[in-house]
Amino acid sequence: MSSGIRATVTFSEPGECPIAAFARTTDTVIDQVSTSISLSGGPHAVTEFLASGTPPEREDISAIFSYGEQTLYRVVHDGDERCPCECLGNHGCPVHRYIAEDNGLTLVFHASDFETLQTVVGQLRENYPPVDVQQLLQPPLEGTPEDRVFVNRGRLTDRQREVLEAAYEMGYFERPKEANATEVAEELGITQSTLTEHLMTAQRKLLDDILESERP
Repeated sequence: MSSGIRATVTFSEPGECPIAAFARTTDTVIDQVSTSISLSGGPHAVTEFLASGTPPEREDISAIFSYGEQTLYRVVHDGDERCPCECLGNHGCPVHRYIAEDNGLTLVFHASDFETLQTVVGQLRENYPPVDVQQLLQPPLEGTPEDRVFVNRGRLTDRQREVLEAAYEMGYFERPKEANATEVAEELGITQSTLTEHLMTAQRKLLDDILESERP
């Protein structure tokens, strides 16, 4: 059995998400949410959440019962994928944590494998831009939470990644070096100065993520 991948993504425009609309209308934060996923040929996804305040007038939100000052609400999604959690449910990705507030939506979910994750994130980015992938974790998870960061390889251009991979495979980063800059540049058919420029830019982008730098 695959250990799966846990992803954290945020949305500033979460589509027609009924829970995000509830949070925005009532000026509350909703983070006590459970979601049942829909499998192929099965019923639609169902989401339940605890919240206070009067919900917006929506046919897809129904009150189940009250817990003191809070009420348990239920949303039955129709499968049309008009919000991020419907997309996740239809791809069989359970939601681990859900935070809705007036400035957006944060979802922590599980994908069975990297191919599924790529498909889901691609669809989320297409349907609910902008999407910020904050973190990807795959067990075993070592170190403290502060040590676990998402390195976004998508920040590299195709050429920067090609140069970085070639330098790595040829042993440019080994000590002692197995290939020098001239040899790597010749392999790629570029000048040494161009190689150095691509390597420095690629490494800076990756280090910005690792060190959580805010440099442009």
